[in-house]
Amino acid sequence: MHSTTSEPSASQPPAAPAPGDAHVPLPATTEQAVKIAVVGGFGVGKTTLVRSVSEIRPLNTEETMTRAGDGVDDLGGVEDKRATTVAFDFGRITLDATSVLYVFGAPGQERFWFLWERLFSGALGAVVLVDTRRLEDSWYAIDRLEAQGTPFVVAHNDFGEADHSLEEVRAALDLDAAVPLLRCDARERDSAKQVLIALVRHVRALVTEGSR
Repeated sequence: MHSTTSEPSASQPPAAPAPGDAHVPLPATTEQAVKIAVVGGFGVGKTTLVRSVSEIRPLNTEETMTRAGDGVDDLGGVEDKRATTVAFDFGRITLDATSVLYVFGAPGQERFWFLWERLFSGALGAVVLVDTRRLEDSWYAIDRLEAQGTPFVVAHNDFGEADHSLEEVRAALDLDAAVPLLRCDARERDSAKQVLIALVRHVRALVTEGSR
């Protein structure tokens, strides 16, 4: 964690929304900003989750998908997708009078994965969002986070349709038993918030265990 009263940049929390945007002003008493990254494969719902939990109008870098991406981006399972994140999404949640949470959503296509390292920098932890239609897209995110020692939780975004049990998802991902795995609907604010709460609790548990 670090202390700051400024809004993020690319590797640290981005600028606040432009004047005129509907957003909640950053409290003047803010002393601490906590950064969380949301990663995962293409089309799993990262932008949707950031949009659901953010108290401000999210900063999105979505672009319309064109034929230029044919043969480059794999649309298997998400054939109806029409726009994609090309840098990152950014949202903000005020935790209390002195603390705010910055949420960064990473781009999902493999050609943009090089940006993930900057988004991981300084992060308290990460959420790996998975979709059972494209589970293999989640392996890289899990491998990178494990290699860097960054705490993370895995959230199965099922959009309200439980097609597989969490036990099946854990087995398919070969996920360590110590890593929290939960179900969510990224479209629902309360459901998305529970994912962030699970991550904070996981980080706290690791800190407590490490201090013994």
